[in-house]
Amino acid sequence: MIQVFMSKRGSGKSKYMISHANTAMKETKGHVVFIDDDNRAMHELDRDIRFINTDGYEIEDLNSLYGFVCGIVAQDYDVDMVYVDGLMGKMDFSKEDAEKEFEKLSKLSDDNKITVLFALNDTEQTPEYLKKYKVEIE
Repeated sequence: MIQVFMSKRGSGKSKYMISHANTAMKETKGHVVFIDDDNRAMHELDRDIRFINTDGYEIEDLNSLYGFVCGIVAQDYDVDMVYVDGLMGKMDFSKEDAEKEFEKLSKLSDDNKITVLFALNDTEQTPEYLKKYKVEIE
């Protein structure tokens, strides 16, 4: 399953994602992975959460993110949740193949019974296909 936390820039999505991941770590029997484009969240996350800073991995589009998540899932069959924060602002979701790539991510998560959670800025340019994954921040 894919969930997208979508709201305006500066509304607390990252803090919510960190809190959500920490709670998930306490409740899940599997592993939790938190992917970010810098180290800001690293010290706020439970130490059992696998934190990955993507700064050196050149993840520039949904296709490279898909491959990255495939590698994580292939390496660890016990992954239950993957959080993706920060790097989504660098990707172009309006590209012609973006919807197809997002659907591949959705199929990957469904096939492997993992939840992939994204934090995204909600703008007027947000494509319709992303809105079906939108989850309200509690």
